[in-house]
Amino acid sequence: MGYYPIFVEMTGRPCAVVGGGLVAERKVAALFEAGARVTVISPNLTTCLQSWASEGRLNHVARDYRRGDLGEFEMVFVATDNAEVNAAIARDGREQRVWVNSADDPSHCDFILPSVLRRGELVVAVGTGGSSPALARAIREELESYFSADYDLLLQVAAEVRVELKNRSAVANAELWRKAFADGFRNLIAAGKKAEAKAYLVRQLEGAPCK
Repeated sequence: MGYYPIFVEMTGRPCAVVGGGLVAERKVAALFEAGARVTVISPNLTTCLQSWASEGRLNHVARDYRRGDLGEFEMVFVATDNAEVNAAIARDGREQRVWVNSADDPSHCDFILPSVLRRGELVVAVGTGGSSPALARAIREELESYFSADYDLLLQVAAEVRVELKNRSAVANAELWRKAFADGFRNLIAAGKKAEAKAYLVRQLEGAPCK
């Protein structure tokens, strides 16, 4: 398979989830987190999905999938255990140029979903080309101990310093950034000293030549 890793802007993107069980529920929760507009196509819903539908957080089409349902969507997430339905949606998606992801069924996927670790705006994604989602999850869990909660603050500081340097028309190269992210900076981050960490980083990078 020739998967190309990308991050897709999902805010406001119309997406369909076919299925109303626990797998569908997890898909919907992740889509909410990314800001997508979600429609669930299923005659039955979990209690949580029913609650979200009653709150108006998602649109519910209370029936089985039908050919032609994909027309208004840009991405479709299939969460059924029916191989015939999976194949039909994959076929319809390719005909209509709609991207399809079918849970645990890579042969009917245009894209697959990695196991994701989030620390604020920091996202670490682990994929196995669809060959072993369980291994991807296991590796992601191992990484959780390394990427501790203070990585959220680390990224905030780095982003603010990057903007400050840009406003000065100075852009530090990758090697300077790597050296600046040394123990002194990390220790301040670990202590939660944002202002001190930002000042330290600026000192390490100031005077960098324009590139």
